[in-house]
Amino acid sequence: MKALRSLLAAFALVSLLPAGCGEAAAFPESSTMARIRARGVLTVGIKFDQPMFGYKDPASGRITGFDAEMARLVAKDLTGSERNIRFVETVSRERENFISQGVVDLVIATYSITPAREQRVSFTAPYYYAGQDLLVRTGDSTINEVSDLAGKTVCTATGSTSVERLRQQVPKAHLEIVDAYSICVPALVAGRVDAVSTDNTILLGLLAQHPDTLRLVGKPFGREPYGMGIRKQDTVFRDYLNDLIARWLRDGQWDRAFMATIGVGGATSEASRPANR
Repeated sequence: MKALRSLLAAFALVSLLPAGCGEAAAFPESSTMARIRARGVLTVGIKFDQPMFGYKDPASGRITGFDAEMARLVAKDLTGSERNIRFVETVSRERENFISQGVVDLVIATYSITPAREQRVSFTAPYYYAGQDLLVRTGDSTINEVSDLAGKTVCTATGSTSVERLRQQVPKAHLEIVDAYSICVPALVAGRVDAVSTDNTILLGLLAQHPDTLRLVGKPFGREPYGMGIRKQDTVFRDYLNDLIARWLRDGQWDRAFMATIGVGGATSEASRPANR
C-alpha cells in the first residue's frame, strides 16, 4: 500500500509537467499558474499596432515585438512551449476591463504602472522603462521640445498616461485623443495633426514605417515603467512573474529579446533595462 501511494504521488507530480519539459515547478492547485498549465495555453492581451512592441504582421498574422517576446517566455515557462499562447488585441482603454473580466490571463501591452490603474489591477515589477517623446513631420522645424506644442494639435491614445502628462505640461495644446496610435500616424503625415506623443520606443516603431516623412524629436519629458497587468490582488501570480522577470534580467533572455526587437532599430537598452533584482 505504501508503495502504491508513492507511485500515485509520483504520477500526480509528473502530470503537472508541461509537454516537452523535463521538469517544472509544482504550483498550488488553485493558482493562476496551475489553471494555465492545465489548460495548456496562455492568453495574453497585447497591442497589434505598435511595431517593436506588439505588432500583427498583415501578411503572416504573426505577433512580433518586445512585449510579444516577454509573453512567449512566460508561455514557455508555464506550458513548456512558447507556441502555447493566444494573443488578444488589447487597446489602451480596454486593458483593465480585459483583466478584470477574465478575457486574458495577463496584459503585456506597453502598460505603464500608475496609482490610478493599481486601483483596478495589480502589476508586476517593471520589466521595461520608456520615456514620453514626440513624433513630428520631417519638414516641421517649429516643434523641438514639449513646450513648442502650445497651440498645436497633438494626437495620442485614449487611456494612456501620455494624455495626462500633456495636459499638465502643455495645457494650451489641442489634444486629439483616439483609440490607437495607428490612427495618429496617417493624421500626422496628412497634416491633420502636428505631432504624435507617447512613449519613445513606441514612436521609434512608428517612425520605422515612415523614415523619410517623420522624425523623432528626441527630448523625452517623462519616464514610464512598464509592468505586466494581472487580476487585482493575485499576489501568487504576481510573485511568480516577478521571479521570471528577475531571472530573464540575470540570464540574458531579456537582453536577447531586446536586441531581436527594439534593438534592431538601433536603440540601446541602457535607459530601458530595469536593474537586476
